[in-house]
Amino acid sequence: MRYDPIARLLLTPVDQEAPERVLRLRGLGLGDRPEPALDAFAQQMAQLTGAPYAMVNFLDEQRQFFAGLHTPPGGTGERVKSRDHGYCPYVVVRRKALVLEDVRDFPRFAGNALVDETGIRSYLGAPLIDRTGLALGTVCVADTEPRRWGRTGLDTIKSCAAQLMSQIHRREDGLA
Repeated sequence: MRYDPIARLLLTPVDQEAPERVLRLRGLGLGDRPEPALDAFAQQMAQLTGAPYAMVNFLDEQRQFFAGLHTPPGGTGERVKSRDHGYCPYVVVRRKALVLEDVRDFPRFAGNALVDETGIRSYLGAPLIDRTGLALGTVCVADTEPRRWGRTGLDTIKSCAAQLMSQIHRREDGLA
């Protein structure tokens, strides 16, 4: 992880697996174009959690790509973000789900560009870990209001990650 001595905050984490992830994503045909099935999956996550934003996000060395995206009416359909925007890079590097009920309660996350640009106040995400052990990206939901995701939210997002990885593995095996 990089450290900003002036702000005394940890910045976007260093991602040692990014080059290997890029090759794996290319092999799976993921991470470089929107996919209607992943948009539908994101919409399903939004419905399950009641969140206005939901994403299926794949990361490379420089950027994040939302291959699946659900936004509220009038929301931006922007599918590409820099790696330093948002919280998904932390989920990928940590390889653990992340629950932020109010991002302003966490100095590391409160200054993230998504807070100012999109008004994101709460986040819930889980890593997409494939059968090779790589974290390919995340599934996540976000809201412009603080949210008490609780254990139910955490279980839901983890279940969504497992469900999507099963779909990706079936697709890789030629069964989908």
